[in-house]
Amino acid sequence: MSSSTQGVPGLPDLTHPTELIQFGTEVLKASLLLVFLIVALGVAIALMSFAFRRHQPEPAMFIGEWAVRYSQLLRGLQHLTLVLVLLVVGFFLCSTLSNRYHHWEQTKVAQVVQSVAGDKLEQIAPQVRYVTQEPTTYTTQVNGKIVKVNDTQQVNRFLPLAGSQIQVKLDQNTDVRGRSAVYRVDYGADYKFVNRLKNINNFFFEAPPPNGYSLLSNYKIERDRTRLEPTNPGDYGFPFRLQPGEETTFRVTYQAQGGPRWVYSTADQLLSNFRLTAIANFAPVDFASGIVPNEIKTDRRSTQFTWVFNDNVSVKNPFGVFTNTNPIQNTGIIPRLLLLAPAIFLWWILLLYLSLPMSLKNVAIAGSIFFACLLTLTYLARFMNAELAWTIISLVLLILTWGLGSTRSASLAAIICTIAGAILPILGLLVPFSGLTLSGAGLLSAVWLAVRHWYGWYGLQPEDFKK
Repeated sequence: MSSSTQGVPGLPDLTHPTELIQFGTEVLKASLLLVFLIVALGVAIALMSFAFRRHQPEPAMFIGEWAVRYSQLLRGLQHLTLVLVLLVVGFFLCSTLSNRYHHWEQTKVAQVVQSVAGDKLEQIAPQVRYVTQEPTTYTTQVNGKIVKVNDTQQVNRFLPLAGSQIQVKLDQNTDVRGRSAVYRVDYGADYKFVNRLKNINNFFFEAPPPNGYSLLSNYKIERDRTRLEPTNPGDYGFPFRLQPGEETTFRVTYQAQGGPRWVYSTADQLLSNFRLTAIANFAPVDFASGIVPNEIKTDRRSTQFTWVFNDNVSVKNPFGVFTNTNPIQNTGIIPRLLLLAPAIFLWWILLLYLSLPMSLKNVAIAGSIFFACLLTLTYLARFMNAELAWTIISLVLLILTWGLGSTRSASLAAIICTIAGAILPILGLLVPFSGLTLSGAGLLSAVWLAVRHWYGWYGLQPEDFKK
């Protein structure tokens, strides 16, 4: 299984049976240990109370106070246990959703990559080769003596092209599976050559076909409108004769099919009077290798890129065009939010406990609503903007949070806690200005608690505590 399918490495995923069984086993062990400690503490207090009840009044009173505190501890422990249960279950829910969303994002990226995957079509600039005899010197052994021999050898040399006028038309289709883009190339180029040598008139015009093609048809080389035939099958070196000081023109044409990228490589040659026009009859498209064209023309159906160098040019990176894909932005934001969601939930519940009375029923309902909102956000963010989705969900959350208060004052306190403790922190993790938004949420929470408890500007009435 690929890493993208597994999700974020190291995070628990409750959709995996092995991890689900392991999680249930750990929860059962922790629950049994907690129950054992509570029962043992209660039995110890009961035994001590029974032992000191008749004969020692002062220790009995002390044990009685412990019993009262133990009962209070049990009531508080119920709330703590419920919050911990919600926190643990919420963590595993959020980690599972984070894994799922990470998998969705990676699948989307893989689909975009596959749509433009494939070998590039690379056309290499042709060369004019000639063979010359050059003197060489080597040593050999004759009758036990080292002898120096002067000889000649054949050496391949190359001459630059005097002009290159290239026009290529690109059309884009999809492969048989309908996933990857495929280029159809209609190539035509005129090359001018001038023999500036004095004593050589035999040359080879070497014009190889493009690299990376899956289909090549109508490959044709013409010299002054006369078609040239290769001397050997598969050899794209065409012999010709040209007297010193004369010039000739070659035309190269073909139709090819290949991957979604076409480039023209100079092969480290110094090209003179170079002009390349690439017409892409599809969109979106952009020029390759960072060599900015001299002219770009765009209409509704095509985009034309033109590179012109009137003197000479040699580049390391090839000219060319490629299919441009829309950038995949904001990846990893939802998984990060889901991983931090349990901490946000804990802060929100703490604000609620410090601001208004909370019963076990209200805590359970509030926790369920919070994680249900995150579940809804996770799936809505796949189809719409995450900030807009959370804005809609926030309105629903505020309407439901109003029911936490038994009076209007208590309901307003719950609304303020929800805005400061839940809505703004989650929004801060979605927008680019996360630090500023989270700082504002933290400041609002601190100001609200100070106003509520220190200055008494927003004190709840006794009827607000009746549940």
